[in-house]
Amino acid sequence: MILDDRDIEERFVRASGPGGQNVNKVATAVELRFNVWTSSLSPDVKQRLVTIAGARMTSNGVLVIDSRTHRTQAQNRVAARERLIALIQKAMVRPRARRPTKPRKGARETRLTSKKWRGTVKHLRGRARVDDD
Repeated sequence: MILDDRDIEERFVRASGPGGQNVNKVATAVELRFNVWTSSLSPDVKQRLVTIAGARMTSNGVLVIDSRTHRTQAQNRVAARERLIALIQKAMVRPRARRPTKPRKGARETRLTSKKWRGTVKHLRGRARVDDD
């Protein structure tokens, strides 16, 4: 999948984690911003992407992906783009429509007999009753 670089905005910030003293000097973490609504994706893919992204979406339709796992800026940049591509590919898969079904007659009877049996078992757990016949 090929993404247009005009749809992606990258910011580099200082990262915590591995890197030793270098972490305090160099901005290696990548914050990748992808505006979903202005991108060239189809409308249904955009909608599914917003749903999949969840908390990573801002209120104005920008998907934010943060990558700070690697020590170098280039590796974090590649990792962030791979995560974005994976999200978009997941959104491109159209979910199968659910066909409503009804339980079979035998399944309904089995369920009702097991409910009746459980009720009987629970009723028998109570105090012993003395029948005055």
